Amino acid sequence: MSVPVQVTGPGPETTPELPEDAMAFVRFCRERRRVAWPELYDEMCAVARRRLYRGWGFDELAEHGVEFGLFQLAELAAATRAIIADEAAPRCVDGPSVPAPADASPADADEGPRATAA
Repeated sequence: MSVPVQVTGPGPETTPELPEDAMAFVRFCRERRRVAWPELYDEMCAVARRRLYRGWGFDELAEHGVEFGLFQLAELAAATRAIIADEAAPRCVDGPSVPAPADASPADADEGPRATAA
């Protein structure tokens, strides 16, 4: 008979920060398989087992902040969810904006390019 276990971890306001190498590992795994937690955990374990990321296995990943133990699971899950949420957040690119021509009307923008007679 199985007993449901509720794992509690840090809330969104206290999301743990992973070292940059650890975040890069999570992003690498996410690029390989576009899945969310807990499926991403399976991918992370497979990548570590096969040493596909920089040749690092479980021991090397632990040295860089990625630990797969039961007691670290809630922290890893929260950090992974934060990375995925950040990935999905809209990006704003700073830079010069290009103003519309003074003689353009909003209707012109919907029509697209016009053919010119030669």
